[in-house]
Amino acid sequence: MTIAIGSDHGGVKLKDFLVQVLCAKGLEVEDVGTDGDESVDYPDFGRLVAVKVSKGEAERGILICTNGIGMSILANKFPGVRAALVHDLKGAHMSREHTNSNILVLGGGVTEKSLAEQILDIWLRTSFAGGRHQRRLDKIAQVERELGTRIKNDKESSS
Repeated sequence: MTIAIGSDHGGVKLKDFLVQVLCAKGLEVEDVGTDGDESVDYPDFGRLVAVKVSKGEAERGILICTNGIGMSILANKFPGVRAALVHDLKGAHMSREHTNSNILVLGGGVTEKSLAEQILDIWLRTSFAGGRHQRRLDKIAQVERELGTRIKNDKESSS
């Protein structure tokens, strides 16, 4: 599995930590930056990850800014992206089981490393339940088609 990961300056420390965690799990990681604590604009890095997930160049993505809200808003503008801002373990589980989230969003300024690692582990291990949840994702895909934002076929909602 390829995971694209990016952050702004408010999430870079957590991002760097999670890159190490992911590599230790043997996963392929594409770190799109940023790499320092100098102020940068989160949309520049969020876009890089969201495009990769939207186009199928990465199976999943992780985005981190200070509180996660900005990255969530940005990422969910991209067709086929289901970005979930997660603050706890139950949210990590449900974001995968019910909505098949393909981008995990964390707040670097509000999420401790140990909790982030636990959230990531659950998010990576939890499978999509399908069933009634697939029906709901199909409705989201239909909205994207109606808005003219759907660029991929429908198979990504079940991946």
